[in-house]
Amino acid sequence: MFTSKEGSNVPSVSFPIRENDEWISRTTDEIFTNKTVVVFSLPGAFTPTCSTSHLPRYSELAPTFFANGVDEIICVSVNDTFVMNAWAENRKTSNVSLIPDGNGEFTEAMGLLVDKNELGFGKRSWRYAMLVKNGVIDKMFIEPNKPGDPFEVSDADTMLDYINPKAEKPKAVTILTKPGCPFCVKAKTLLADKGLAFEELSIGEQINTLSFKALSGASTYPQIFIEGELIGDSEALAVHLN
Repeated sequence: MFTSKEGSNVPSVSFPIRENDEWISRTTDEIFTNKTVVVFSLPGAFTPTCSTSHLPRYSELAPTFFANGVDEIICVSVNDTFVMNAWAENRKTSNVSLIPDGNGEFTEAMGLLVDKNELGFGKRSWRYAMLVKNGVIDKMFIEPNKPGDPFEVSDADTMLDYINPKAEKPKAVTILTKPGCPFCVKAKTLLADKGLAFEELSIGEQINTLSFKALSGASTYPQIFIEGELIGDSEALAVHLN
């Protein structure tokens, strides 16, 4: 069983990070002192659950976390800084700080460094999340110690519900687009003007033509979904938002 460190100080560690082609260090003192910080840790950059669920949802809810007193959101993984930088660029993540714990020092001090040799991963972090206030761990959500890679309690929604159960979460918006489409640009502008964050799936990049038609039942671009409901094209979106 893993032991919660609620009430304890975070480990004192310095993280070597490559930034703008230069080496810098971020220390835990600089990250946590006099701040409220959400931390989530995961087995590895570019891995399935981490890329499709864990990191994206924290990024989606980041503005809500910030509106509820969180100063920074930190994602820690036992990967080197080049891998973490590539992952941040790949996922277009700007509101979550990806911190490389390349040597596993922070994770080991947290008591959550585990052996993933059977997957060829070596030593990695167990999946968990925590809320840290001025360097002291206020709350931890550690995934249950069972086979595989459980993802039940360290998610962004569970953390936000702990911080403020009444926090208003942003609507889930997905826009299906085509490169060079002026109506797609119009729709994205409409969404941005309303302060609605959205996931963009573009033909030839994230989805293909068959998937587009299967999802929307349409042949024109763009097509917008809000909370799972098909709104339609840019004109239908304008009507929906007014």
